[in-house]
Amino acid sequence: MDVMETVLTRRSIPRLTGPAPDDATMLELVQAASTAPDHGRLTPWRLVMVHGSGRDRLAEALARDAPDPVAAERARAKPLRAPLLVSIVFCPRLPHAKVPEWEQLAATVSMVHTLQLLLHSRGWGAIWRTGPAVDSAAVRTCLGTGPGERLLGWLYVGTPDTSVTTAPRRPVDVRHKLSTLAGPAGQPVLLAGTPAAEGRT
Repeated sequence: MDVMETVLTRRSIPRLTGPAPDDATMLELVQAASTAPDHGRLTPWRLVMVHGSGRDRLAEALARDAPDPVAAERARAKPLRAPLLVSIVFCPRLPHAKVPEWEQLAATVSMVHTLQLLLHSRGWGAIWRTGPAVDSAAVRTCLGTGPGERLLGWLYVGTPDTSVTTAPRRPVDVRHKLSTLAGPAGQPVLLAGTPAAEGRT
């Protein structure tokens, strides 16, 4: 699968089954994903793998802050929706003279998206899930999230459930998003051929 095909065919896969990539495979893919753009090479992130009995520990932590027993049971079931949950922990280096926090967050997101593309290229499925639990004290304790760190959710990883068909992605018309400074007044203008520019003289 070439790069263009990987980008165009990747989807968030909500229904995942086993198996999941093993630790050695994940180490290889994360090593490759770490080449994503990262100003200052700060690697302001770390990942906590949750699989096997670790899913049960996370399930109990998720249930601890639930408002009622029904919500607690729903929370306990969440880590069982995939054989592997990759916890994404943002750990910015602050203060930093040259790299503001937003750039460090952008580097973290770039790495995670690159990891998703790599997983897809190998035939695995993944979906990035978040929610209020990222701020749960019990969950943060379970994952060892320290002061100054922020849990950004989990990359659920596994084998795509072939019994569920994924709807084709609706194409996005990006032509109105592209402009150029080549206009006569020096102001950004839409590229020729874009919807808003058509018909202009």
